[in-house]
Amino acid sequence: MAKQIVETFRMQVPGGQATPGPPVGVALGPRNVNPGAFCKEFNDKTQNYQGMPVTVELTIYRDRSFDFEVLGPSTAALLKQAASVVVGSGEPNREKVGRISKEQAVEIATQKMEFLNTKDIDSALRQVEGTARSMGIDITDAPAEPDAAEEEGEGEQES
Repeated sequence: MAKQIVETFRMQVPGGQATPGPPVGVALGPRNVNPGAFCKEFNDKTQNYQGMPVTVELTIYRDRSFDFEVLGPSTAALLKQAASVVVGSGEPNREKVGRISKEQAVEIATQKMEFLNTKDIDSALRQVEGTARSMGIDITDAPAEPDAAEEEGEGEQES
């Protein structure tokens, strides 16, 4: 006999750093799921995403047991990591906060493709580009060289 599903939902939790306190405990406590058991399993499965917000799809059963699938980091988190920025732009059409190369965008699209609503790499790339645009991150055809840009900026300040 199959387990009866009570609820299925998604939440974002820092990879490898889940604790039974907020936000995990707040989400799982009212659903009669042991937050400590979830955190232990989750942290074991997400050690390679240390600190990065990871989306997880949780299925809760009537007997208070649960299963979850790690859907990986969000596209926004991967873009912020690739562009070495902390937050996206408040005005992405006016203020750009970072830049990544087309190759980096393709790499992110390939990594996220399993969880996107497409099986075509071009469509996945367009979704990544749209997220980047809404965050104020430019995608260029040239390889990203953040160190060279920083050095030029420092040189201008000294003059």
